[in-house]
Amino acid sequence: MTIVPMTNPANSDLDDIALVPDLADSLTQLLESARREIDENQEAAKASIARATSLLRVELERTTTAVTHDAAPGRLAGWQVNRLRTFIDNHLDGTIHITDLAKVARRSTAYFCRAFKRTFGETPHAYIVRRRLHRGRHLMLTTDLALSEIALSCGFTDQAHLCRLFRQTHNQSPAAWRRERCDGTSPAVAVQAVCGRPCRLRFAAGERRRTAR
Repeated sequence: MTIVPMTNPANSDLDDIALVPDLADSLTQLLESARREIDENQEAAKASIARATSLLRVELERTTTAVTHDAAPGRLAGWQVNRLRTFIDNHLDGTIHITDLAKVARRSTAYFCRAFKRTFGETPHAYIVRRRLHRGRHLMLTTDLALSEIALSCGFTDQAHLCRLFRQTHNQSPAAWRRERCDGTSPAVAVQAVCGRPCRLRFAAGERRRTAR
């Protein structure tokens, strides 16, 4: 699945609240599926609507925690914020060093760390972890990837690392969180309702796929 950067330095501040293409694709497919199924298979329609609702909630978490772009003294300027967000989102699956971020912002490491915290309200490490968890939640809702694969694609050491940080933030395991949000009813009923048999759904960029277990 191709990950699209959340922002583009060339865009205005309004672009920060726009839906990323993959998310818009997934929502379109889910709502279209619900429309087709609403008369003949209401359980399947409910499952699609439940997943679409969860995707929107995840996106709202991102937009409501966005920082302002005002270039106040001791804080990062708007172009620096945009470049940092894009760089971090493009490199979540690997190691991100503070020195690399400082270069992106064109500031010394010491100044960058102070300015970053004043701008974002958290340290670079905390922000990166939050972005990794956000991507993990998005992948859990839009793909059928195993948690171990999601963990690695988001830059976590392994599944245990993902689970530990996820529990600290959400007070539940990733698996439990995923089940609650991917199913319109109970896990067994909703999944079977969509496919007519036990199966797993995958909604990725531009595609809808059903894979039998």
